[in-house]
Amino acid sequence: MDEFLDVICEDPRWQEARLEDVALSAVIATFDELGLAPKGFSLCIMGCDDARIASLNGQFRGKGAPTNVLSWPSQERGAALAGAHPAPPVAGPADDPTHLGDIALAYDTCMAEADAAQKPPFAHITHLIVHGVLHLLGYDHIRDADGDVMEALETRILARLELPDPYGGLQ
Repeated sequence: MDEFLDVICEDPRWQEARLEDVALSAVIATFDELGLAPKGFSLCIMGCDDARIASLNGQFRGKGAPTNVLSWPSQERGAALAGAHPAPPVAGPADDPTHLGDIALAYDTCMAEADAAQKPPFAHITHLIVHGVLHLLGYDHIRDADGDVMEALETRILARLELPDPYGGLQ
């Protein structure tokens, strides 16, 4: 894998779903949209099953049920003002890159959601990775204005990858 991205397929079904390739294209498109170069940064994406993500969700969020994606930013990077973009992170040197954080995806939940939405799995997984990377970079959707900024970014990033708007808007 690329030196800035570590992908761990804890569940072998993620290898069949080509998680490494999907993750790489999603992360690069996200960085490109934000004007960031991957050099000087690192992040980790883990593909697991519903049991593992339910355990993580319980441990870190107090919700012992499966979810599609979890993210753990290495530090708080959120914008102080609602609707503002967070400051971009500072790249570290090649031998000590700035670690942005970690993301976990649950295979069963992701595939069930893609099926229910009648979306190709790679499109849904790409969206969830973009969403997770934006969380690592300080974007959030707790406040409505922040959610609007994050959704607009997700839509633009997915358009770069020739994928449809996940929120159903017109492009």
